[in-house]
Amino acid sequence: MNGFGAALVYEWIKFRSVRSTVWTTAVMAVLPVPGAAFVAATGSLQPDDTVLGGSLTLTVPAMMLAAVVGALVMSGEYTHGTLRTTFAAVPRRGTVLAAKAVLVAGVLYVLALPSVTCAYLVGDAMLEEGYAQGEPMPALLGVAAAFSVAGLLGLAAGTLLRHAAGAVTTVLAVLLLPALFGPLFGDAQRWVAGMSPTAALEKLIQTSDATAETVGSLGAWPSLLLVTGYAAVALTAAAGLLRRRDA
Repeated sequence: MNGFGAALVYEWIKFRSVRSTVWTTAVMAVLPVPGAAFVAATGSLQPDDTVLGGSLTLTVPAMMLAAVVGALVMSGEYTHGTLRTTFAAVPRRGTVLAAKAVLVAGVLYVLALPSVTCAYLVGDAMLEEGYAQGEPMPALLGVAAAFSVAGLLGLAAGTLLRHAAGAVTTVLAVLLLPALFGPLFGDAQRWVAGMSPTAALEKLIQTSDATAETVGSLGAWPSLLLVTGYAAVALTAAAGLLRRRDA
C-alpha cells in the first residue's frame, strides 16, 4: 500500500475510534429527517417556501455539525497528544493532512446525501399540496457537497488553531456571523452574507429566505464554488503551517 493509502486507512481507524467524532457525525446524519417531519407535522412551512426548502430546514444546524466534525479530526490529535505518533507512522505531514481531508469530505458526503434525500422524501410525502416543489436534483448533490466543504473548513481551523474549542468556535463563526451581521452593513448585506457557506446552502435548498437582497444574486452553484475555493485556500495555509511548526 502506498503512503497515501496507508495514511487514509490509518485516519479511518482513528476516526471511528473517537467517540466524540463518531457521535457528532451520527447526529449530523440523522438531524435533517426529523426536521422535515416536524415542519410538515406542524404546518410551519411558509406559503412562499418550497417543499425542498421546508424539508431541509435543519440542514443548517446539520452543516454546523459537519464543520465540528472536521475541526475535531485534527484538534483531537493535539488534545490527546497523538499527533507525534501519527507523524511517526506517516512522516509526510502534507500526506497526513490530505488523508484527513479526503476522509472528512468523503464520509460527510456519503452520509449527508442519503440523509438530505430522505428528509426531502419525508417532507414531500407529509406536506400538503399547494407548495412549490423546488428542484431536488441536482440540488441535493450540492447540499451534500456543502456538508463536505464545511467539514474541510473545520479541518483547516483545527489545523491552524490546534485547540478544539477555538477551532469549533472559529468555524461556527465563519458559518453564522456573515448572516447575523450582514444586515448591519446596509446595501452591502448581500455581499457580506452571500459569501458564507450558509448562504450557499440556503440557495441550494431553494428556501424563500435566500433572496437576492439578503444573500446576493450569485447562483447556488457559483456560491458553492466560492465557498469551496476559500476552503481550499484555508487548507493550503494550514498545510504550510503544519509543515513548519512542531507537533
